[in-house]
Amino acid sequence: MTTTTETTPQAVSDGIILTTEAASKVKALIDGEGRDDLSLRVAVQPGGCSGLRYQLYFDDRSLDGDVVKTYDSVNVVTDRMSAPYLAGATIDFVDTIEKQGFTIDNPNAGGSCACGDSFH
Repeated sequence: MTTTTETTPQAVSDGIILTTEAASKVKALIDGEGRDDLSLRVAVQPGGCSGLRYQLYFDDRSLDGDVVKTYDSVNVVTDRMSAPYLAGATIDFVDTIEKQGFTIDNPNAGGSCACGDSFH
């Protein structure tokens, strides 16, 4: 298990980068669930208009080969099949008048759909 407690994202190739804003939002959501055993699982699944789509959800499982990084007490977990597609991807949380939600900036994506939910 790799542990990172950065307050600003730094380029890494072995996992997902979670910004301070995203880590704070994930922590607040997990705290709202009233559980301390949940991690943010990020996966890539076939589908979407571009071929692959992202999945972000809370998970209490630990799978063989998971890549785990910790940001401000939030564990970000990626399964071994999704990890190569997500290495170096940055997850941020934006909360503006125009947009609210998590965004993923993935240097591995060759292109994406107009809605930003899938890539190839």
